[in-house]
Amino acid sequence: MPTDKSASAPRQSCVLTSSKPTIELFEAALPTLKEESRQCIENLLSYRARRTQDKFPRSQSAAVLVPLFIGRAGDLYVILSRRSASLRQYAGDTALPGGKVEPQDITVEDTARREAFEEIGLIPDRERVPLLCVMESFLAGNQMVVTPVVVLILDKTIQPSLNESEVTSIFSQPLASFLASSFPFRPYRVPDPSMPYHTTIEWEWGGGGSIRMHRFLTGREADGVKPVFGLTASILICIAVWGYRRAPDFEFQPPNAPTQAQQIACALLTPSNPLRLACECEGIDANMMAAFVLHTLQELDSGPGMIEWDKSSQDWRRPTEGPILQHINVTTQEIHNDAHEHQDMDKERQEDRWDPGEGAESGEREGAGRRSGQNERKDGDAKL
Repeated sequence: MPTDKSASAPRQSCVLTSSKPTIELFEAALPTLKEESRQCIENLLSYRARRTQDKFPRSQSAAVLVPLFIGRAGDLYVILSRRSASLRQYAGDTALPGGKVEPQDITVEDTARREAFEEIGLIPDRERVPLLCVMESFLAGNQMVVTPVVVLILDKTIQPSLNESEVTSIFSQPLASFLASSFPFRPYRVPDPSMPYHTTIEWEWGGGGSIRMHRFLTGREADGVKPVFGLTASILICIAVWGYRRAPDFEFQPPNAPTQAQQIACALLTPSNPLRLACECEGIDANMMAAFVLHTLQELDSGPGMIEWDKSSQDWRRPTEGPILQHINVTTQEIHNDAHEHQDMDKERQEDRWDPGEGAESGEREGAGRRSGQNERKDGDAKL
């Protein structure tokens, strides 16, 4: 993944300006489309991220492309890549194409499409590979904001062209398989058939609670392909949930898990965190952004309709308690206090600039008398 060498470049809006295609376009182009797949595409087309206008620091922002296509039987598949073993980070991992924002990128969609073209040769053609949706951002490595961009490949004549320095191979897996806890396909290349298809690990989160990471076998482990794990697995679970409008067969997060918004807010509020330091370098108020990130989520009463969220835990619920929200409330109060202080200072400056005469002095005495009378009435009311 190319590195971003322009942390000081002017920030640009991440709001998407391109229009989305309609479901009729896909039905005309994909005659084998199953009803479940058609509904999934329609749900993703209607998805609207709640924090698309958040302007995170570009030097700590990245995007991944989630390329979907329709298989022969009409099911939706996602293209995954096996990262090169020579890479310095995440060598050999199973991943989605993506990377950091670069100076020429105007939107996160631009970043995701550019990276996919550089890594696997997927052309950035918005007609042959139209946009379905831009998902909510995730926090990677407790310091990088990663935004998934979901597209659908309509033109099946597109041939991949792998950048061997970054990608060893690509393969596909059913999107619905990330909602299953057991093998949704025959594990024809699993070294040990008794290996569980889906497993999890948990660790304590510094802000309180614990985070659960998921691991899915690909069925290609005998060929050296690693399972889908970590951030990639979480992204695909969320996309599958939104698309198919059903909860996974397993509990997504434990009851005490922080939301993505809380994780991002915590990183923004931690003095030594690279995300906060990047805000300082790029002239972004990290405290204000942290408050805004959580405020946007708090306005929602619940997750999307038509889904049973019992097994999805707090990642889909309002963050109504916990140390991070308390920190946000304190920060918000400090912001309000600062605003009042600025108003008082402006008022004092205006009074200093005013040259009062005799009429003004008389007006001040009258005003003081009225204020004194009001105070007396208030005191009297208080005594009663």
